[in-house]
Amino acid sequence: MKGFYRSKYVTPSGEERYAAVTQFEATDARRAFPCWDEPAVKATYDVTLVCPKDRVALSNMPVKSEVPLSDEPAWKVVEYDRTPIMSTYLVAFVVGEYDYVEERDEDGVLIRVYTPLGKKEQGLFALKVSVKTLPFYKRYFNIAYPLVKMDLIAIADFAMGAMENWGLVTYRETALLVDPTNSSATSKQYVAMVVGHELAHQWFGNLVTMEWWTHLWLNEGFASWIEYLCVDECFPEYDIWTQFMVMDYARALELDALQSSHPIEVPVGHPAEVEEIFDAISYNKGASVIRMLHDFIGDEAFRAGMHTYLTAFSYKNTFTEDLWHHLEKASGKPVTSVMSDWTSRMGFPCIKVTSHQDGNCRVLTLEQSKFSADGAKSASDSPWKVPVSILRRDGKVERFLLEERTATHRLEGVGASDWLKLNAGTVGFYRVQYSTEMLDQLMEGIRLGEMSARDRFNVENDVFALAKAGIGSTVDTLRVMLAFADEVDTTVWNDIAVNWGEVRSLLLESDYCDHVKKFGRKLFEPLLPRVGWDAQAGESHLKSLLRSLVVRMLGRHEHEEVVAECKCRFEKHLNQDHIAADLRAPIYSTVLSVGDEKTLEAMLELHKAADLQEEKTRIERALGAVKDEVLIRRVLEFSLGGTVRNQDIVFLIGGVSGTLAGRRLTWEFVKEKWDDLVTMYESGSLLCRLIKLSTEGFVTEERAREVEEFFAAHPLPSTERTIQQSCENIRLRAAWLAREGDELKKFFTEHA
Repeated sequence: MKGFYRSKYVTPSGEERYAAVTQFEATDARRAFPCWDEPAVKATYDVTLVCPKDRVALSNMPVKSEVPLSDEPAWKVVEYDRTPIMSTYLVAFVVGEYDYVEERDEDGVLIRVYTPLGKKEQGLFALKVSVKTLPFYKRYFNIAYPLVKMDLIAIADFAMGAMENWGLVTYRETALLVDPTNSSATSKQYVAMVVGHELAHQWFGNLVTMEWWTHLWLNEGFASWIEYLCVDECFPEYDIWTQFMVMDYARALELDALQSSHPIEVPVGHPAEVEEIFDAISYNKGASVIRMLHDFIGDEAFRAGMHTYLTAFSYKNTFTEDLWHHLEKASGKPVTSVMSDWTSRMGFPCIKVTSHQDGNCRVLTLEQSKFSADGAKSASDSPWKVPVSILRRDGKVERFLLEERTATHRLEGVGASDWLKLNAGTVGFYRVQYSTEMLDQLMEGIRLGEMSARDRFNVENDVFALAKAGIGSTVDTLRVMLAFADEVDTTVWNDIAVNWGEVRSLLLESDYCDHVKKFGRKLFEPLLPRVGWDAQAGESHLKSLLRSLVVRMLGRHEHEEVVAECKCRFEKHLNQDHIAADLRAPIYSTVLSVGDEKTLEAMLELHKAADLQEEKTRIERALGAVKDEVLIRRVLEFSLGGTVRNQDIVFLIGGVSGTLAGRRLTWEFVKEKWDDLVTMYESGSLLCRLIKLSTEGFVTEERAREVEEFFAAHPLPSTERTIQQSCENIRLRAAWLAREGDELKKFFTEHA
């Protein structure tokens, strides 16, 4: 799925056919035409396609002319307008059979969403988002979209989520198409996010491009930040900035705490090295650092600086320092000196804070050091320049720049019992270690509902990360989770679910697994009556997301009522009384986890009959819930049986590793089929994802060495960093279990 390749699709009549499509980023334009395939070597492009006359033929620009091919009446010659000057990786062309829906935005730009034949209604939601998004970015940057048309097209076989080709953005079907009846709230939100991300690139990446792949984060970090700004504008009911905490911020902190992480800006030499930096550092940490910077200088200065930056470098290439210069000039703040460490250095600080009362004032003592996932301290690291904010119980926020390793800060008018929270709104990219007294006060504030969901998330997430690193106690963290019993926010519960899932996975091989399940049921059971089983008229988007989460978690922990209801609804679903789209994924997983061969057969029949790719993907990702070893092996063989699209195979295989037997059998399967998988994918993000999914669940040094030895015997340059990170995570889990296994056993046994 690189360069100029074939993409297989099925017509409404059931016939298999092929489209011709492109994917050139990062270095695959050279597979299609001779070129200097580097981002700084820009040119204009005159594209001409010769193709069957009954096929849709698209490129970056509008059609200039279309005439029959001489002596070949069944073929046509399509010539397109000359492109603006641009990088090779943004050139695109597609030939195939498609329907489309169209609309002009408020500025007259023609926007079309191309869908598979007979499915044009599935393009309406993305069209609605696009019509709002292009004008939003025009207003935000104060620069018009430079082309006269914008095409968005769903590609059947597509390795990435989407690709921002100028004027012709290509997407996986699941990243663009929304079925009015059968798409979940999660899928709609995902489509809105991906559309917002790719359209942002039309300015930030296409109009102004990074000089070299070292500065990839300029493209991806910025687009990953501003997609949230765009979706918040279009769909304020999503509360998307709170969801940013789990989807971007927490993921970046987790990866960047590893010794095998990398700076946002990493030197790139070989094309294989480019593939490896399309990761949570470039995207998620990049977005988090941009968010911190935006808060530091303010929206007005940020927009002014962005406008002058994009204007000065239109149709050119830039370095990170160019962006800092324009934002510094617009804000009058020391952007370059503050931000250079955040992009050039690996990792981030943890701020340890203690306090004492001085009359009617609270005096804080702050000490920063690099946070490491293994809890190790480094005295040699120089301090970061950290924009620190302190949220007071009265709602006021105090801000200052922490430049030294240690500092004190005095807050007037704070009582002895008042809580104080560092990192107001969870905007700063750092962790906080509170004294016991300060944490107790914060927990009381959480119980009383005195702080925002983003701040509640931040407290729980930091406490868990510190415990996992051996700086705190995991047992104490589990008690903190129980203190969130009255929590109402979907994102906070999402984070609790992710963190609890890590503890549960750590203990899969323990002899007290039943006690662990009981704790999981206790944690999530109070939520069930709050969300119910069926959507109510006018209920919020976020309640739909929470219901799905609660059913998934209780089903995973074998809650009797939930398992019985899932079975009942699944039987009705098989008899055409369909499950609501939001509940299909958790119900599918639950019935498979307690089901037998008959259940798996029924699910495979649903997969075969599904006409919506979202539904096929939903089923594929649920199949890994089976627990019987015979069924696990059958699911793994199904993954490579020709039914599952290549880009989805990785996630099906990885999904099998969530059970104890599945963890072992998945790794055996990946080793056995490794040569076939490398032939299929060659290199790139999908193989990296497969390595991560199939290995990181292990918890012993022996497994870490086995993984290292296998890949030493089967080297693949684009996966080296991922292998290092996976093995580091295995060793971290082994150390975590060795350090706290006895206390966890005692806690779960007594608590159950």
